[in-house]
Amino acid sequence: MHVRCPDRLPEEAFRQVLEELANLSPVVQALPPTAALVDLRGALRFHGVDDRRLGEILRIRTISRLGVDVRVGIGPSITIAATASSQVDLPGGVLAIAPEDVTGWLGPLPVDALHGIGPRQAAVLRDYGIHCVGLLAALPPATIQRLLGGKAGRLAANRARGIDPRPVVPRALPASASVRCSFDEHTLDGAVVRAALLQLVVRLGTRLRGRGQAARALTLTLKFAGGGSWEKTRRLPASSAHEDDLRQLAYQLMDAAALQRGRLTGLVLKGEDLIDADQAPRQLSLDDTREARLAAETAIDRVRTKFGPRVIGPAAVFRRAS
Repeated sequence: MHVRCPDRLPEEAFRQVLEELANLSPVVQALPPTAALVDLRGALRFHGVDDRRLGEILRIRTISRLGVDVRVGIGPSITIAATASSQVDLPGGVLAIAPEDVTGWLGPLPVDALHGIGPRQAAVLRDYGIHCVGLLAALPPATIQRLLGGKAGRLAANRARGIDPRPVVPRALPASASVRCSFDEHTLDGAVVRAALLQLVVRLGTRLRGRGQAARALTLTLKFAGGGSWEKTRRLPASSAHEDDLRQLAYQLMDAAALQRGRLTGLVLKGEDLIDADQAPRQLSLDDTREARLAAETAIDRVRTKFGPRVIGPAAVFRRAS
């Protein structure tokens, strides 16, 4: 079963959907930010119903308990289930594909509807007259590999034929940590906003190091006057909790917003896909300046622990007294 939640679903609501899935089957794989996989083999025997009925039960529960409608695709493999869920019309519904119906159902679908085929791959295939999944499945695998490349071609050839041996691997939603700030007045000043973002970086880095965690990605949310918002996520080159690394990516996210006259009311910075710090790679950079900053960061953390979080930090985050 492949489950798609509404776009931009809050993380807490997504976690609640995952809990509902866990009540149906113990084998649930979270696919952040808003999708999940469920292995139904044991669940069908336990609940004594067919797969479509189980999908309908899930949908009724998420709507009645959480106010969240979902699109559910069910099939003999991950590819079929994910393709089926993408064909369910909004706001939600259930589409179950029996193993004997896979070939006939996949054939007429547009080639870009097949799960795993990206826009660029679909454009290449259409340039060669391959407009539907049935035509893709009829091609020799060697031909598809020449068009899309070795690995991508093999995967596309297999998935067009309904072949996907991947299992559902139980995985919970990765932990996250967020910090936020609000402006007393609508803010246009770039220096003020950049200083507030730097302060969030310091708070997030301090929190992660205090927890013994490192982030693999950052999400920046900008809140505007009138209730609008802008959000973007980027992954770090390597998981980190160091302020230097977090600051560089946070500034890149802010630059990506390309603000001109946007009146900001607040910022939210979230560390995503957290892991234990001892799992983060540690490699000497041979950069004396960076190594000195990391050593200073450890000393600064001890000062903050003893005297409070705001006794020391970057000069830009402290406002002048006059």
